[in-house]
Amino acid sequence: MELIMLAICIWTLLFSFYHFCKKRDQCCYLLHYECHKPSDDRKLNTELSGSIVARNLNLGHLEYKFMLRAIVNSGIGEDSYGPRNIIDGRENSHSLEDGILEMDEFFKDTLSQLFVKTKVSPKEIDLLVVNVSLLSCAPSLASRIINMYQMRDDVKSYNLSGMGCSASIISINIVSNFFKSHRNSMALVVTSESIAPNWYSGNDKSMMLTNCLFRSGGCTMLLTNKPAMKNRSKLQLKCLVRTHLGASDEAYTCGMQKEDSQGILGFYLDKNLPKTAKRAFTQNIAIIAKTCLSYTELLRYFVMKYSKKKATLNFKAGIDHFCMHPGGTAVIEEIRKGLGLNHEDVEPSKMSLHRFGNTSASSLWYVLGYMEAQKRMKKGDKLWMIGFGSGFKCNSCVWEVIRDLEDANVWEDVIKNEKEEVNPFMDRFSWINQDTYDPPPGSLFQKKM
Repeated sequence: MELIMLAICIWTLLFSFYHFCKKRDQCCYLLHYECHKPSDDRKLNTELSGSIVARNLNLGHLEYKFMLRAIVNSGIGEDSYGPRNIIDGRENSHSLEDGILEMDEFFKDTLSQLFVKTKVSPKEIDLLVVNVSLLSCAPSLASRIINMYQMRDDVKSYNLSGMGCSASIISINIVSNFFKSHRNSMALVVTSESIAPNWYSGNDKSMMLTNCLFRSGGCTMLLTNKPAMKNRSKLQLKCLVRTHLGASDEAYTCGMQKEDSQGILGFYLDKNLPKTAKRAFTQNIAIIAKTCLSYTELLRYFVMKYSKKKATLNFKAGIDHFCMHPGGTAVIEEIRKGLGLNHEDVEPSKMSLHRFGNTSASSLWYVLGYMEAQKRMKKGDKLWMIGFGSGFKCNSCVWEVIRDLEDANVWEDVIKNEKEEVNPFMDRFSWINQDTYDPPPGSLFQKKM
């Protein structure tokens, strides 16, 4: 009998140890990330932004006023970046090469730094995931990177398009699933958006907003499930939830690439988008709350709800930092109010919008960079990333900080020279909020009257 009990104990210990090792090998660690900071000659300052709007001959007085008002109220400063063809005045004669050039500058800047800083060779990469929604070329951008950095011939690659602003979280999900069946692996995620060939030159107001909000940018991330590299890593993925409302026609069509009535290609944003985003976010929250909040907080919420009192989840009981997509000041404010956050909680998102604009799927990583540059993230903290994308999707994930983080990254100049956030567009174009179209003397818009 004693031998039987001893055998059962040994078997239980071995079984537990096996599952511990298996689970450990399935972890997803973020080893490093590099955000793209284009050269200064690609900055869209106040004067240049105004001239780009003014040279669109398809716009009338009402359209000029609408577009300038959107820029003034966007929350974007004059240090964000645009593609070279638009800065050079070729937005109406763009080519595929313009889009590829924009991507090549991003690839060479971030990937070279990533490999040097981590001392990881491109030949060590087992999985490559590239997501750029509005540029699909052949060979793919993933193949272009493999060729550029001479990666192994057995590297697994995925090239995602059309996935919208939450695509980087989808890419992380692909990596996480890959790690579950491939031990001791390295994965590279490359996320960006191609602005160069997708500038809208028409006069449909629902399609003009993307010109006001979207800017050039990108981020590359190196992830691993190697236990030996855990202490070198920055974050560990704890959970990831994806919500897709594509079965609903209203949700599917609220944000989509299409041609306007004049046949000009652009990206359409429907007036129902805020309502759809709220519905997707609510469904996503219902799942993520169960994994990141304590039973005590969940019990408190249900007691309040069923006692017919105002019930709101206190996400600060399980989350320390909120990394939300900087899609616009209105979007950030709605999420802040919905989650019961204060202004300090959403400052990283607002600062990212102000400095870099909406860089689509890579925006979340600029927000993360700001938090790290300010030395906010300490070992053991929990970080919640929230992204929205066309389709319509709401994807979010929770990370745990492995060690104290303090890399200034692309925010070094901002952190060193901290100054009060100002709106240069408001100073230059404040007249646009007047009831009448009355640009000041000498304005680029005076001749359009």
